[in-house]
Amino acid sequence: MKRKQSFFKKIDRLQSGKRLDQALVVLFPEYSRTQIKAMIVSGKVKLNEQVVVMPDKKVSYGEYVKINVILTNVRLLCAQNIPLNIIYEDNDIIVIDKQCNFVVHPGHGNHSGTVLNALLHYFPKIAEVPRAGIVHRLDKDTTGLMIVAKRSCIRNQLIKLFQSRRIRREYEAVVCGLMNVNGTIKQPISRHFVKRTHMMVHYMGKNAVTHYSILEQFRFHTRLRLRLETGRTHQIRVHMAYINHPLVGDQKYGTTQCLVQGMSSLLNDYLLNFNRQALHAIKLELNHPVTNIAMQFFSPLPQDITELLYKLKN
Repeated sequence: MKRKQSFFKKIDRLQSGKRLDQALVVLFPEYSRTQIKAMIVSGKVKLNEQVVVMPDKKVSYGEYVKINVILTNVRLLCAQNIPLNIIYEDNDIIVIDKQCNFVVHPGHGNHSGTVLNALLHYFPKIAEVPRAGIVHRLDKDTTGLMIVAKRSCIRNQLIKLFQSRRIRREYEAVVCGLMNVNGTIKQPISRHFVKRTHMMVHYMGKNAVTHYSILEQFRFHTRLRLRLETGRTHQIRVHMAYINHPLVGDQKYGTTQCLVQGMSSLLNDYLLNFNRQALHAIKLELNHPVTNIAMQFFSPLPQDITELLYKLKN
């Protein structure tokens, strides 16, 4: 299901004098800057046939760069007839309203039953597009809006839009604790040193910025609207836990903090058994990658979060 492939490019005049990682993001737009840095550090990049492991190395006009990557061969993954809630589609993009308990991309322990498998069945030609057109992910149990490219050139355009922060993503969440002011969290995120499936705030991590505003206050909980400037793994979940307001139902980052004295035992039991993080990708804004027309997509809150809000009000 995986294969090695090498790509060659020549440093042009526009990239001359830049950092290696900055130049490669432009020369290989199908990869994010995070992916490029990981390739460099892991020894998968050569400059003039010499391995370079320093992302900040300056490059010069005329130098040749080679990257070695391991690609998932999408053609070898099985197409599966899994329903997709498609809210918009044209010749270039598909916008999906993802349900809970739905992994986006095959990985360790999830080789089938994913959004990617469903896309291969719905639109077989998407097998020709890297990662079947997927340019961003939602966690398995996070619901809401995702955008997918139907052609490789469109995928590259969407990646550029994400990198330049011209795609606006907004979420709604229910967090533990009463919050009184809007704010912004600017804390770098890295993989946890011990729990390798967890992320953590750490000064050596990657830049991460989350804006939040209060929509509704309950006795012991708060409903928030959040906007991402960056797209780190588990970003909202990690940032909210960092400021001691973890998401209701978040099994990784603080479920028990939502249980407090003063609440009824029935409500405590309900919160303890809420079986996913209360997080929903509610809004997506972008200019269409071909027509440049401004587009907005909305996804209503799913039933479980609507029911959670009702329980907290009563």
